[in-house]
Amino acid sequence: MGQAGIHPTAVVDPSARVGEGVSIGAFTLVGPDVEIGDGTFVGPHCSVQGPTRIGRENRIVGHAAIGGDPQDKKYRGERVALEIGDRNLIREFVTLNRGTGEGGGITRIGSDNWLLAYTHVAHDCVVGNHCVFSNNASLAGHVVVGDHVILSGFAGVHQFCRIGAHAFIGMGAFVNGDVPPFLMVAQDKYARPRGINAEGLKRRGFDAARIAAIRRAYRALYMGDAKLDEARAELEEIAAAGSRDVKAMLEFIESGDRPLLR
Repeated sequence: MGQAGIHPTAVVDPSARVGEGVSIGAFTLVGPDVEIGDGTFVGPHCSVQGPTRIGRENRIVGHAAIGGDPQDKKYRGERVALEIGDRNLIREFVTLNRGTGEGGGITRIGSDNWLLAYTHVAHDCVVGNHCVFSNNASLAGHVVVGDHVILSGFAGVHQFCRIGAHAFIGMGAFVNGDVPPFLMVAQDKYARPRGINAEGLKRRGFDAARIAAIRRAYRALYMGDAKLDEARAELEEIAAAGSRDVKAMLEFIESGDRPLLR
């Protein structure tokens, strides 16, 4: 069971599955129906409630509340879960809630993410891989976040919104609509687009041609007087010319339930 790293003051339910090399700190509570993967570190004064599955080599620093009941008045105690991938960093006082019966039942967080102090991920959210949520960033329920997304400090996302891959949400921005992939969003009461996340794309190996196509799509959507249908037609032309990134933007726009942030 790899329990040599469990502090004597920690309380671990006998039914919890604790992998090899797991460390559990002082005064931490691990409840029933919890699985913690090999090599994961859980610091002091944490609470891990089930059903929750935590993958391998995660680092949960301390005072985090993992797998708590969803903060939803419709929740009636039904079996719902939280799933966390591998190699995530979860800092102090982070709160990650399980899903709801009416929302799919599972909150999912991918791998290689940094969730910094006081981050909150609510019920039924889906978070991708390689994301950074800075201090006090918060997701309301049912939010979907793509890969490589950065939420700056005090950013907040309205329930049921989607944040596309490689987007950058600026400090204190409140997002109440879908944010397409690659965009950079800044505070202006509610969040408004302020260009594409060009610097982040360069760091991830996007070449000049790919970025130029994304920038052209951004101009069509946000910098003219074109209606959404007209802008979508221009994006279709760019995608047809060979831009798989703009094709991904189109697919994102066409699959949304909430209005596009424009």
